[in-house]
Amino acid sequence: MSGRRELEGRVALVTGSARNIGRAIALELAAAGAAVVINGRSSPAECAAVADEIVAGGGHATFVIADVTVEEDVARLVEAARRDFGRLDILVNNAAVRREAPFADLDYRQWREVMATILDAAYLCAHAALPHLLASGAGAIVNMGGMSAHTGAKNRAHVVAAKTGLVGLTRALAHDLASSHVTVNCVVPGMIDTVRGRTAAQNPDHHKDHAPLVGRRGRPEEVAKLVRYLAGPDARYVTGQTIHANGGVFMP
Repeated sequence: MSGRRELEGRVALVTGSARNIGRAIALELAAAGAAVVINGRSSPAECAAVADEIVAGGGHATFVIADVTVEEDVARLVEAARRDFGRLDILVNNAAVRREAPFADLDYRQWREVMATILDAAYLCAHAALPHLLASGAGAIVNMGGMSAHTGAKNRAHVVAAKTGLVGLTRALAHDLASSHVTVNCVVPGMIDTVRGRTAAQNPDHHKDHAPLVGRRGRPEEVAKLVRYLAGPDARYVTGQTIHANGGVFMP
């Protein structure tokens, strides 16, 4: 898709886009021509840096500090897209927390934190964005899943449950929204070379049991290009799908 501007005139909102995969998605959608709303919960400098990078490259971007587990914050986030760019066509539910804890030590507060950030936030954002996506005529929702939802993982019951819920939400919304020309898909990254995953101390325990067939970790940009495709005009016949980008480490 090099050199294409297939998302020209479109507006995208990417939650959790201050760093890592979210940042790469925001930059990729901007490269395709979309205006992008950057979001973080508590990282204004990093959000501003992503927006500045897009603007420096000739694109359009703004950033909003908002907690996507709070309904009022989500409403403000979606309103920023309408206020600054006049519309919203693409929603990428990327915000997540990935705590690890043995189930015996997993208290309800920890459970709710992860469920709220991954699953509840996807509902809140999709629900708030829905009128704009319906008006788009070619709306797209991309939910960012997790490989552990498909393989299982030790010490991640809350994360596995939340990410599995995203797959179900994706399929349900695909049914509900197909007649309104809104596609809904789930992208599942595998072992990606993010800041979180570069050291043994930061590496999730379940990664120790897996090795990509291609012999390396993926790059955030490789995941971002898949999101770009699903958000664009060439993927209008693709909906309700869970698509893995994992170098062959898991084959559903």
